[in-house]
Amino acid sequence: MKLLVTGGAGYIGSVVSAQLLEAGHEVVVLDDLSTGHEDAVPEGARLVRGTLRESAADVLGGAGFDAVLHFAAKSLVGESVEKPGLYWDKNLGESLALLEAMRTAGVGRIVFSSTAATYGEPESTPILETDPTRPTNPYGASKLAIDTALAEYARLHGLGGVSLRYFNVAGAHGRQGERHAVETHLIPNVLRAALGEGAAVRVFGEDYPTPDGTCLRDYIHVADLGRAHLLALEACAPGVHEIFNLGSGTGNSVREVIEVCRTVTGRDIPVEAGPRRAGDPAVLVASSEKIRARLGWKPEHDLTAMVSDAWTFLRSR
Repeated sequence: MKLLVTGGAGYIGSVVSAQLLEAGHEVVVLDDLSTGHEDAVPEGARLVRGTLRESAADVLGGAGFDAVLHFAAKSLVGESVEKPGLYWDKNLGESLALLEAMRTAGVGRIVFSSTAATYGEPESTPILETDPTRPTNPYGASKLAIDTALAEYARLHGLGGVSLRYFNVAGAHGRQGERHAVETHLIPNVLRAALGEGAAVRVFGEDYPTPDGTCLRDYIHVADLGRAHLLALEACAPGVHEIFNLGSGTGNSVREVIEVCRTVTGRDIPVEAGPRRAGDPAVLVASSEKIRARLGWKPEHDLTAMVSDAWTFLRSR
């Protein structure tokens, strides 16, 4: 198939682009490189530099695209609270431009990189696709709005769409790995501390109702996440919008992550205890039973594999 990958110069988009090429597909990456990296685009993919508003219609109007995999987005929760207009404009606004370009060009399938942040603070765990969606920040709200738009385009225009919702992604795939100008994710920050490049790891709260008192979060290997996107691509059905969660079903605590990082790196990682952060739920874990039953997907890499691959990638940089 001929596929457009938006945001394919970013962390997850570049990994999925590489996996699509490995599977024999033709890949065109559309990315404005505002947060992505040109050298992350895998060899064999064609890069078009531009925003969705500026370039999606021209690219898709070219010739013969079969589907779109949509990763391009702003994704920092804190920034979304400070600049909500930016997130509505870039996430929802540019996605609507993409959907209109697809409709005009007759491209009928899309896999969307959504987020479990659409659920907000859940009433129970693990989170199911049928649970209420009550995002607590503009980032999650803008992603939920895109899910809603996909459902409407499916109903009104016959689009076949799949939204994949997940929490924390880690690990690397070959030369594609995680490198953000502003790093907010736990595993890369712990590994930077192991290299001596960052401050001590701050643990926000040690008195949660969890086995070791620290927050429990869901982690998924980026290669497993990529496989889910390839399966979802095949599952797109005309006039149907599906939502699948991707998760471990159990999760790992902050303390567990730090200990695995210590084991993998063989280094003593300094830790500082701090107070709880406002709005941090004790447990955020997603159920992936629906996609397991429907598409046969399940995570194949554990936390040790995620940390090991991330550590190898970080040292290679």
